Amino acid sequence: MPKIDIDKIPVRATSNYPQEFLQVIAGREKRALGNAAGLTQFGVNLTTLKPGAASSLRHWHVQEDEIVYILDGEVTLVEEGSETMLKAGDAAGFKANVANGHQLVNKSSRDVIYLEMGTRSKNEIAHYPDVDLALNYGADGKPRYTHKSGESY
Repeated sequence: MPKIDIDKIPVRATSNYPQEFLQVIAGREKRALGNAAGLTQFGVNLTTLKPGAASSLRHWHVQEDEIVYILDGEVTLVEEGSETMLKAGDAAGFKANVANGHQLVNKSSRDVIYLEMGTRSKNEIAHYPDVDLALNYGADGKPRYTHKSGESY
């Protein structure tokens, strides 16, 4: 298997979220390891959260399983009604179609580095319980964020 040169993978520090939600992830940086390897069945990202940054808005997926493995630092896993500290060597998994929104929030004073892995569904739907946002993938495979009513942003 070919070695992936991580330093050559572009850092993605933005999201397709509507503009009003981008502040939540300010300070999040991702390197798409799975894309660099040409993987199509699941995604793998090497993600860094700067202090104060979140991995995402709190969400859950209808068709995609997810798992995170913390490599360095301490991060707070925020779920429905609870918070759990994760540190280097800890993992957390999120089964598809379980309505328990989750996100990671770096409440510490130093960077957190983790791997995030998940299946890639061509027709994914994601729910965001704390905000007026929904995600649906179109026939072209591109994400479309809408209000929960279906109205476009």
